[in-house]
Amino acid sequence: MRVSGLASGIDYESMIKQLMDAQRIPSIKLQQDRQILEWKQEQYRDINNTLRTFRDTVFNMKLQSTFLTKKTIIADGSVAAVTAGSNAVAGTYTFAVEQMAVGANITGEKIESDADKSTLGKQLASQDISGTQSITISQTLNGTTVTNTFEVDTDTESIYDLINEINNYKPEDGTWKVKASYDANLDRIFIMSAETGAGDIAVENGTDSTLADALKITTNPEDPASNKSAAYINGADASYQFNGVTYTSASNTVAINGLTFNLKGVSAKDDDGDPVATTVTVTNDTDAVVKVITDFVDQYNSLVETLSDKLYEKRYTDYEPLTDDQREKLTDDQIDQWIEKSKSGLLRNDTILSSILTKVRMTMSSVVPDVSGGYVEDGQTIYNDRLSEIGIKTTADYMSAVLEVNEDQLRKAVEKDPEGVMSLFTKTSDTDDYDEMGIASRLYQNINYGMDQIFDKAGSASDYNLVDESYIGKEIKDIDSRLEDWDDRLEQIEDRYYRQFSAMEQAISQLNQQSAWLQQQFGSSS
Repeated sequence: MRVSGLASGIDYESMIKQLMDAQRIPSIKLQQDRQILEWKQEQYRDINNTLRTFRDTVFNMKLQSTFLTKKTIIADGSVAAVTAGSNAVAGTYTFAVEQMAVGANITGEKIESDADKSTLGKQLASQDISGTQSITISQTLNGTTVTNTFEVDTDTESIYDLINEINNYKPEDGTWKVKASYDANLDRIFIMSAETGAGDIAVENGTDSTLADALKITTNPEDPASNKSAAYINGADASYQFNGVTYTSASNTVAINGLTFNLKGVSAKDDDGDPVATTVTVTNDTDAVVKVITDFVDQYNSLVETLSDKLYEKRYTDYEPLTDDQREKLTDDQIDQWIEKSKSGLLRNDTILSSILTKVRMTMSSVVPDVSGGYVEDGQTIYNDRLSEIGIKTTADYMSAVLEVNEDQLRKAVEKDPEGVMSLFTKTSDTDDYDEMGIASRLYQNINYGMDQIFDKAGSASDYNLVDESYIGKEIKDIDSRLEDWDDRLEQIEDRYYRQFSAMEQAISQLNQQSAWLQQQFGSSS
């Protein structure tokens, strides 16, 4: 708490503030430099995120499976739905379903429960069920049999406790696939295999127990007709024909020769009782490949536009980052407009961005030697060894680096020479020779190189290291250290000013006291 000018009448607080404002100019300049570095770091990192997204697309373009997309048509869609993998061979196949895969299941008879179902004893009171009772359930699936006895205290536990115990049982071998449920409205228990395929489920009374009989779920899979109660269905494998050969599967989803069939129903039978086969046609999916390539070109154009915008963005050198005092004098809109100008052009003519743009542009216009495929047209063999051959060329504004797609020409190339188009993008080199690689393989290297350069320059926002070892990160740390030194120095300078003015006040106060004393003496002598 300081009060200035008590003796001198001078407002030295204002004078010191003005003096300190002059002293703070180098510190303010450091703060502005730091802010500019932070903005540049943010812009570099934003570009790296854009590069990372594009790199993911380029990675897919390196894969042959991207260009081997197949389209399937099944004549009878009620039999199965079919999809083709990249390794499926184009052609026409026959397919028929003789039997769907089913899981073993038990439908218990109506229990005739009493109204009170709070415990099994009360629910089955008419059948004199009490005390500890048990049932034994065996499941055979994939050639393995698992058996377990489930005990329940019928005096304290309900039918739902028994159901939960069955459903939550986990044997060490992990093959228990039995699920049970109780429908109170139907008053029946349902037990089923959670997986389809050949197998069975057997339910019998536990030792010294009649609980399975009381619940009416006792079964004998080996002789279902002898069951005391409950309807029973054995599990069965699916049976299907592919090109006239019969196969079986425990699941209703089957894969064969690169095709995946989801079985939906049994095929119709002919007069002899044999299943009538339907046809499955597999063709190369030209539309999908064309879309993948055009989407890739769109993302490339978006990338080069982003890089170009930063490289040629106007720099407003008069718009330095605002100080706190300057912000107080502006409205929020004025602050936003000022900051926009301050951030503009920070990466103008940046060498890293310029290098990335040059590399990717050269790659997109380069020739890929020894591409496979090719087709004959007008007596000449045409090899799709560059993007321009498949209808991808620069726009009329060559300097923009933007590409445009002639979709008719691209579609023609994909239809006539799918292998060549695939090779143009995916070709690799046994010796990692860059000049021997396909477009996508080269681009992937270009983007990785550019991202590494930006990371070295600006680091990464997702970097979990506490220490930012990037070039800009080190510059910011250096400025922070210099700002700390400046804060200490400014504090010392301000203290010195106050000490000097305080000394002046004390001297003036002493002079005033002496002057008052002299006046008093002269007045007394007169």
